[in-house]
Amino acid sequence: MLNNKNIVIIGGTTGIGFSAAKAFIRHGAKVVAVGRHDGTGRQAQQAFGDSGLVFTGDAIQENTASDAIELCMKTWGSFDGLYHVAGGSGRKMGDGPLHELSLEGWNKTLELNLTSLMLSNRAAAQFFLKAKRGGSILNMGSVLGYSPAPEYFTTHAYAAAKAAVIGFSRSLAAYYAKDNIRVNVIAPGLVETPMAQRAAGDTEIMHYIKSKQPLDGGRIGRPGDLDEAACYFMSEGSRFTTAQVLAIDGGWSVSEGQISSKHKQ
Repeated sequence: MLNNKNIVIIGGTTGIGFSAAKAFIRHGAKVVAVGRHDGTGRQAQQAFGDSGLVFTGDAIQENTASDAIELCMKTWGSFDGLYHVAGGSGRKMGDGPLHELSLEGWNKTLELNLTSLMLSNRAAAQFFLKAKRGGSILNMGSVLGYSPAPEYFTTHAYAAAKAAVIGFSRSLAAYYAKDNIRVNVIAPGLVETPMAQRAAGDTEIMHYIKSKQPLDGGRIGRPGDLDEAACYFMSEGSRFTTAQVLAIDGGWSVSEGQISSKHKQ
């Protein structure tokens, strides 16, 4: 599916991005995975073998994505697609319900989830335009951007950022369609990643998830649940697809979710 594709993954050494990187390689691609931590980077490099490179950098730094794309070009000879996964909860930085939301929490959460994405998308668009060729950009959204769950997942800055990812991506898709640059979004439900540890370790929340994400017996998502969709968006199979938001959420956005009686009290 991805033979001769060379892909940069922002946030590609852990969680969803790491799983996608391995899937891309299995399907024939070469990857450059950007991550912040040397420890996870070493593990990722071992998993990638000769088909992937780890680039250590912070997604919120202006030159990180462009430097990773340049490395992709120098190493693999071309750059065909960008998958932006990097982001995370701003809860520890002050994100939460609006009446408790700090300005620092707001700014840091948007920087982490939206500014970093703007920078990587800009770098990809600049490359494709300069090279006079098309390509694929895939961005990581969240069901919380349009399907709130106020009892257990109340981080209003994060929801705003993920809603903005959709608006931003669709606006880019409209503008750059004439240049054959495709821009799409994956919007997952709750997925088992380092960011989801708070929820995954809470029995009440897991009770809620069983009915909120009822597919496959009612469970938390796994990074691998998103892999094949990401491969599709990076492949020629999606050559006529842009501005789409694909929910991979186990039924989250169409299910009610049962709140425990203990929490209601």
